[in-house]
Amino acid sequence: MSTAATPVELTRKDFESDQEVRWCPGCGDYGILASIQFLLPELGVEPHNTVFISGIGCAARLPYYMNTYGMHGIHGRAPALATGVAMARPDLSVWVIGGDGDMLSIGGNHLIHALRRNVNLNILMFNNQIYGLTKGQYSPTSEVGKVTKSTPFGSVDHPFNPISVAIGAEASFVARTHDMDRKHMMETFRRAHAHQGSSFVEVFQNCNVFNDGAYDPILKRDVRADMLIPLTHGEPIRFGADGQHGVAINEFGEPYVCETTEVGVANLLIHDEHRPDPTLAFALSRLASSPHMPTPIGVFRDVERPAYDAEVRAQVSHSIERSGAGDLNSLIHSGLVWTVD
Repeated sequence: MSTAATPVELTRKDFESDQEVRWCPGCGDYGILASIQFLLPELGVEPHNTVFISGIGCAARLPYYMNTYGMHGIHGRAPALATGVAMARPDLSVWVIGGDGDMLSIGGNHLIHALRRNVNLNILMFNNQIYGLTKGQYSPTSEVGKVTKSTPFGSVDHPFNPISVAIGAEASFVARTHDMDRKHMMETFRRAHAHQGSSFVEVFQNCNVFNDGAYDPILKRDVRADMLIPLTHGEPIRFGADGQHGVAINEFGEPYVCETTEVGVANLLIHDEHRPDPTLAFALSRLASSPHMPTPIGVFRDVERPAYDAEVRAQVSHSIERSGAGDLNSLIHSGLVWTVD
């Protein structure tokens, strides 16, 4: 433990547990785990003040590999469990880990309500567009026509866009990163941790066994410059090796991909992640309907609004100041009938 006088210098090793990491060789989860373990020492939050909570799935194994407090919960309920932790222990840094199946199927309601309430959580969703732990069924983010063990003739379900879901729930921090870029992951996770309230980060993650190469059309090194659209606050949205591509707004107020030389830099959309109204951030989330189109990456939205847990604590404190602390033990033993003012 550290004190103000003698701070402890932490390293990745301080956050590594003694458990053997057991994901399939080549899984993108390894890169995400490493990014988290490299980042945490830089945040200045010690392992005993950090909690990782997960549901069910391949991603949900991550708490076992962290030398922190953690909980492997039941399917889809990680945001609800984490809400309880954040409410009871505001001094802790609470992280929620889950996959696209865990968070957007059985856990869909828990996710959107945690975001709506703006609980102070760092929610990381590993999106590989498949159910990996149960051996390759289609998930809520699988594309239409996806052939899997549970959809032998191809899925007819329209998939969720996780960023659109989060912004639609009015999450106060929404971002996207991918497992092929440790630097980008670490910076995105750092921003999420610094935000007060619910932070939602979608991580494009490759399942090399059941959905290998799902993101190759945008993440292969030779195509990234032309397929990833970096979002930088206060700057025109441009991409390409020479910034030759851009994003502008059409006559209907919709963003679209264009050539910079055709519209001019002055007419490109300026990214504003702090815009209170979520409309533009939502529109940016709709630029790509699949990982075969130029896709925005980075922070879509970062706005300030009261955090749920802080508001509840303030309400309780005000109630105590108004009516006194009371004596719970005396109330419990006072008789069979209680009168509560």
